[in-house]
Amino acid sequence: MGSPWEFADFDDHEGVHFFRDQASGLRAIVAIHSTALGPAAGGVRRWRYPTTDAAVTDALRLSRGMSFKNAMAGLPMGGGKAVILDDGNRDPAVLDAFARGIDSLGGRYVTAEDVGVSVADMVRISDTTRFVSGLPVEGGRVGGDPGPHTALGVFLGVKAAVRRALGKDDVAGVHVAIQGAGSIGGGLARLLARDGARVTVADVDQARAAALAAEVGGTAVDADAIMTVEADVLSPCALGAILTEESIAALRVPVVAGGANNQLATPADGQRIHARGILYAPDYVINAGGIINVALEYLGNGDPADVEARIHRIPERLEQVWAESEASGDPAATVADRIASGLIGRR
Repeated sequence: MGSPWEFADFDDHEGVHFFRDQASGLRAIVAIHSTALGPAAGGVRRWRYPTTDAAVTDALRLSRGMSFKNAMAGLPMGGGKAVILDDGNRDPAVLDAFARGIDSLGGRYVTAEDVGVSVADMVRISDTTRFVSGLPVEGGRVGGDPGPHTALGVFLGVKAAVRRALGKDDVAGVHVAIQGAGSIGGGLARLLARDGARVTVADVDQARAAALAAEVGGTAVDADAIMTVEADVLSPCALGAILTEESIAALRVPVVAGGANNQLATPADGQRIHARGILYAPDYVINAGGIINVALEYLGNGDPADVEARIHRIPERLEQVWAESEASGDPAATVADRIASGLIGRR
């Protein structure tokens, strides 16, 4: 593994912290991109990475995305992300060691759920450190699983994209191809089906995709087929880096709007999708619902009505990006980065 400074995705990060606990087997990385607006907030992802370099790259990319996401959502939080290198060890001591690592940062980073991590895991972590959110909801407060809140924001963003690209004020009859049948993809599918959309879904877990399709009256396809489905909207709601030179060339949709983080494999792919005339919803703008929920939980100054009101402003931010993109001719991804960089004091 090379120095973090040498990674292509290193973006003047304030800190990259490596945690190793031999007793439990923990190996984790916490990347803090910016604390200009407040403590760096972002979930912890538990994933089986092929190499340590891949884990570092993921942490760097995700933490930068969180800086931009929190800024665009109007939250007084910076951007950070943690990854736990998953070797199949489910000893609770791994989470305890991770929590001690988080606590040693003194509040510069606040963790929450992400892929491979549950609300129960957050409860365990909270036994050791207070720099955690996404805890069970109590007495009308905000918190808990951020997935449904992310799904709501993506749903509202899809509706805004459909209105702009297709001229339709609702999603009745609109065909949406969803990649991922987990908390976000599943929540999005249910909201779309409720409003009369036609849904095609895929997941690496084919049984899960089939069950979701049956529930919403949709269709399930193989995971490797979803990117080339002819539809009105492609909604990536699984892992990132799926929009590449090859996959963009093969897209058969006028809109890409989904909940996955870091959908563009490289910055050049933002230009490629723009050049094809496809309306793209920058991921960290459309998928901010979950962080809005857990950030207000951590800050202790919000209630469910406030969370929902803030999520309902996601389409306004998307419209700002799309309008500037249209006026300037720059890709939506470039415009969003420019706005977000300005908000955190970077140009």
